[in-house]
Amino acid sequence: QTIKTDENTQRQEAVFFLFFSLSTQYNKCNLISCPFQTFTEGITNQLIGCYVASLQEPGCVLVRLYGKMTELYVNRDREVEMLQVFHTHGCGPQIYCSFQNGICYEFVRGTVLDDELLRQPSIYRLIAAEMGRIHSIQPKCGPPVEPFLWTKMSHFLTVAQSSVSKRYEVPSFETLSVELESLKRHLSQVDSPTVLCHNDLLTKNIIYNHKEGMLKFIDYEYADYNYQAFDIGNHFNEFAGVNEVNYGLYPGPELQRDWLTAYLESYKRSTGSEVTVTEAEVTQLYVQVCKFSLRPKSFIFFSRPQFFILRWLVW
Repeated sequence: QTIKTDENTQRQEAVFFLFFSLSTQYNKCNLISCPFQTFTEGITNQLIGCYVASLQEPGCVLVRLYGKMTELYVNRDREVEMLQVFHTHGCGPQIYCSFQNGICYEFVRGTVLDDELLRQPSIYRLIAAEMGRIHSIQPKCGPPVEPFLWTKMSHFLTVAQSSVSKRYEVPSFETLSVELESLKRHLSQVDSPTVLCHNDLLTKNIIYNHKEGMLKFIDYEYADYNYQAFDIGNHFNEFAGVNEVNYGLYPGPELQRDWLTAYLESYKRSTGSEVTVTEAEVTQLYVQVCKFSLRPKSFIFFSRPQFFILRWLVW
C-alpha cells in the first residue's frame, strides 16, 4: 500500500489518515483520541509514535518520515525489502505499510543504547550475538551478490561531487576515487565472507530491553550483503562516538577478542556448525576486522536543505 502525503499537510493529520487506512488492524474508534509522540533520536529522519490503544508500549506503532533528499543515498525500496527479510527471521520489526516519504512499522520496546552501556560485557556480548544471528541469514536464491560496499561508496562519491559546499576543504573527487580503488584492491584480498549486514550499527540503532534482558537492532536503511569484517569493524568505530568523536574510546584488543568470541559462538550456532570457538578463529577474524575498521575520517557535506555524511576508510 502506498499513501502519498502532501508536504503542506499537518504531520499529525497525515499520520492520522495513515492509521485510518489500516482499519483492518486497528479499531477506528481507538484512533480518534490516540496520542502522538515525536522521537528525537533520529539523525536524518523524523520518527512519530502513535499509541493506538493507550500510553502503554505494546500499543505503539511508529511512522518514520524520510528526511528530505535522503533518497539520493538511500535505496528506499531495498530498505523495505531488507526489513521484510529481517522480520521473517525474527531480527526486525514488522512493516505495516509504506507511502511516498516514509514507512509505518512495529514499535520495538526498550531504550536506545548509550555509550556507557555499549562497553559493558553483558551488553556488548548481546550485540555480538545478535549480529551473529543476522550474519547467518542466507539469501533465498543462490550465493549473495557482490559486497555492496564499493557500489555504495562510489555512489556516495558521485553524490558528493555535486553536493559539497566550497566552504569545506575536502579532497577532490579524483583524489577520493583513487583512494577508493586503492582500498578496494587491498580489502578485497582480506578474504572476509559476504554476509547480510546492518552496515550502520551505531548506539542509536540498538534498542535494549532491560526487563527482558535482550536487545534488537533498528533502522535498516543501509542493510545489505557486505563484508562480515566491515560490519563488525564499523560497529567498533561507533565506540568512539558520532557527534563528538574520541578514538581513545575505541575498544582495545581484549574487549574486541571477547566480543568476537561471543559473535562466533552465535554465528556458528545459527548456521548449525560446531559451537566451539578456537583462539585461532578469533585471531583470524580479529585481523580481518582490524583491516576493515581502520579509523575513519568523516567528511560532512551540507546541502540545502539536507546533509549527508560520507565516512571514508583511510590508512
